[in-house]
Amino acid sequence: MNRQERSAYRFGKSRMFLNVLLCSVFCLPHVTGRALSTLNTNGSSDVVDVKWLEGKPALNVGTTFGLPWSRGKYPGDRVAFSASTDDGEDVTIQSWVTSRWADGSIKWTGHAIPGSASVPDGYKITASKGASRQIRRESIKVDDAQDEIVVDTGKLKASFPKSGNVLVGSLSTPSGKVVGKNGKLVLQSQSAVPDTTGSSAKADISYYQLESKINTTTIDEDTSVRTLVTVRGDHRISESESTATHDPWIPFTVRFYLYANSDTIRVVHSLVFDGVADKDFITGIGLRFDIPLVGEELYDRHIRIAGVDGGFLNEAVRGITGLRRDPGEAVRVAQFEGKKTPDASTWATTVSSRLQWIPAWNDYTLTQLSPDGFTLKKRTKAGQSWVKIPGGTRAGGLAYLGGATAGGLAVGLRDFWKRYPTSIDISNAATDSGQLTLWLYSPAGEPMDLRPFHDGLGQDTYAKQLDALEITYEDYEEGYNTPQGVGRTNEIFIRPFESTPSSDELATFTEYINAPPVLVPQPEYIKQTEAAGTYWDVPNNTTATPAVQTLETHLDFLNKFYQGQVEGRRWFGFWDYGDFMHTYDVDRHVWRYDIGGYAWDNSELSPDLFIWNYFLRTGRADVYRFAEAHVRHTSEVDIYHLGPYSGFGTRHGVQHWGDSAKQIRVSTPIYRQIFYYVSGGDERIGELLHGLMDADKTFLTVDPRRKIREDNGTYVPDPTAIDLDLGIDFSGLTAIWLIEWERRGPRWEEARSKLKEILESLGSLKNGFVTGLGLYNINTGEVKPPAADPENKGIVDVTHLSASFGLPEIVAQITHYLGDDLPASFDQAWLDYCYYYGASAAEQTARYGQAFGKLNLRQGHSRLTAYAAKRSGNATLAARAWNEFLSTDGFAPTAPWSSVSLTGSQVLTPVDEAAWITTNDFALYGLAAIENLAQIGDAL
Repeated sequence: MNRQERSAYRFGKSRMFLNVLLCSVFCLPHVTGRALSTLNTNGSSDVVDVKWLEGKPALNVGTTFGLPWSRGKYPGDRVAFSASTDDGEDVTIQSWVTSRWADGSIKWTGHAIPGSASVPDGYKITASKGASRQIRRESIKVDDAQDEIVVDTGKLKASFPKSGNVLVGSLSTPSGKVVGKNGKLVLQSQSAVPDTTGSSAKADISYYQLESKINTTTIDEDTSVRTLVTVRGDHRISESESTATHDPWIPFTVRFYLYANSDTIRVVHSLVFDGVADKDFITGIGLRFDIPLVGEELYDRHIRIAGVDGGFLNEAVRGITGLRRDPGEAVRVAQFEGKKTPDASTWATTVSSRLQWIPAWNDYTLTQLSPDGFTLKKRTKAGQSWVKIPGGTRAGGLAYLGGATAGGLAVGLRDFWKRYPTSIDISNAATDSGQLTLWLYSPAGEPMDLRPFHDGLGQDTYAKQLDALEITYEDYEEGYNTPQGVGRTNEIFIRPFESTPSSDELATFTEYINAPPVLVPQPEYIKQTEAAGTYWDVPNNTTATPAVQTLETHLDFLNKFYQGQVEGRRWFGFWDYGDFMHTYDVDRHVWRYDIGGYAWDNSELSPDLFIWNYFLRTGRADVYRFAEAHVRHTSEVDIYHLGPYSGFGTRHGVQHWGDSAKQIRVSTPIYRQIFYYVSGGDERIGELLHGLMDADKTFLTVDPRRKIREDNGTYVPDPTAIDLDLGIDFSGLTAIWLIEWERRGPRWEEARSKLKEILESLGSLKNGFVTGLGLYNINTGEVKPPAADPENKGIVDVTHLSASFGLPEIVAQITHYLGDDLPASFDQAWLDYCYYYGASAAEQTARYGQAFGKLNLRQGHSRLTAYAAKRSGNATLAARAWNEFLSTDGFAPTAPWSSVSLTGSQVLTPVDEAAWITTNDFALYGLAAIENLAQIGDAL
């Protein structure tokens, strides 16, 4: 998004926010004793219960969440939102619109509540077309000056410079203590990596120290409950490295979320790799703060580093416990608890007179180089030996540096050990200005090596590459296996303290940052609004037949199994966490991590949709956390955000970006849609959703059909006649346009126009979706008959992948969204495809003049048959759909539906194995089961 588009987008959002917020300053008495299922969607108000996903948390430092609304319920912007606890206490709320129905009525809203000392079990959100009494509001004070932005939440004050290399100028407590300064990003890199064979000598390597350079610092939202400060920039050579030269690189976007009455800042840090894989090797990515310690005695300066399961390293810069001489119990206890020690004149003189002989520990480092172990060490100063401290398994990812009277700062990284290699450095703690550095990628780990994992193996022609595909399932092509343009997002939490907190308080905070509390409405309410699709339903556990109960058991097993595989197979790491593997190797008892296209899954066949829809229908916390980690990975690592492949994703492979099949089927935004709305409009995901609006232009650079074209040596793409797959390409583009339209993004009118044009023109193709391929006009969205059928006489080209990447789901959404405005010809084309994919060869021939040939993935496609059965009310078709689900391919009812434990010499570590499972079937079985139950469940 360029500057003009960003400005337009912010203006458009702000206009929506203002219209809604002018109404939301009022609070209506909430309705009690009313079940959501009995709400009158034609009434004047709704009361929606939202509960904490994992039960009432120990802390509430401010939360954002999303709510859906029925079509037509709240037209325009004249709606008031208010909030109260279950006990009826009014709570300030900030509200904004995140999407609208086609008629302009509100579809989804985002809401923010402030921090609070006490935490209720949940909240009641009232939406009303009228307004009532005004209530007291929490207050965030914001000073948007020429050179900096200063935000005061009432519990902390933070300044954000608008230029230079410092993102956070200062952090202070309510009393005015400055406990953090000069918060900046740091990045280390080198030009090569030493080869163990000695072919690359260390002397030939250049090393670089870079730091953040701000391009813009802006307030995207400035209201009474939540303020979002966004800083964009890149990394440049630091002033201390003035003799080195390196182009600016690694663009970043860092979002700081501050809530009223909150002492915590949530930070969402996003970067994009724009280097060259064999020349740019990152060795460290960090966030660094200076901690003022002047005037604080060394024995009153405290280090706290999170260990395992709430444990902490509790130390002082100059320790006075365990000495040969005892300063007194009160002194020792005070130091260990982080309190100011009694005046030194009250100590035993055998200690107070010899303080100069007690070493001052200046530097501490915790390093997590694997998901199973961290190490700790400390030293007195540079040039002296490090002293090892007993480590542990999985560190909590938080550290504190400060003093008993000066106060201090705690900084933590969510999923610290899951995103290894990570580390935390505390340095210069014995000086007037200490430093705390949180490393998102640890300098103690190996250099980040993003080079291809093989040299091409001689695949220098398309013929060779296609032949190699037959054995390793990898679609290789030189130059396509680049990481240039992939991204990663991390969450960081910052909390200032007036004085050193207790370790119990820090342990509670560590638990908070690793599972930030989430507010969600009940599945029944989400379903009732139809704002998250109409193709899923909430399980009915009271009247379910044994057959239905069996399916529910299978869905539960599949979700728990994959969650367990992440842990058991150690699918963790900076680039890998959040993804899972594609296919299993039954002989080696491992997933095929090292075999071509069988390794990382990269959203193949839509597991994203299965997991998110399973969450919608169950509301389960474990499923949400699994899906959340998955969406953070797939939206960043598997997709290009800049460069020639921008807007496309990469097919499954040994490296997430390694396969040469760059396609829109992976980047399709429908995989991120549910998280975006349930989260209240996560700004990073929203940015990525809008960023896909020009993805169709990438077809001019990347021709997905280049290896199978007869004219691949002479083909030149025409912007008005791009070959478009009417399944995997169509679903991706229409998802982009529908979501841009419903979000009312800066290009929503263009999106609406293209969506309507492609629906009309596809419906005019004689064989509709069965045509397989059409000529797409990038400028208008129109699809014409393919080059092989210029007169539109009808062509048959059906593949099993067409409907496997969100096509049924996005068509169902479009159909529901447009309602009566849906072109009838398109609707019929889709219903025909749903019916005839699984029909007999004779039926196909009777309708299209020829049969479709041998097709597979029939279990997954049973949800298309179910859709047609639901629309037509055809019981025979419903029975066919269940037969396709239960008795064709995929997971059979007679499958083991269990895993076995493997130990001993046949495996590296003890694991649970279900050799009969593939991720393709996991995705399609799950989606088909959910959608079939919702559409034709009574026919099972």
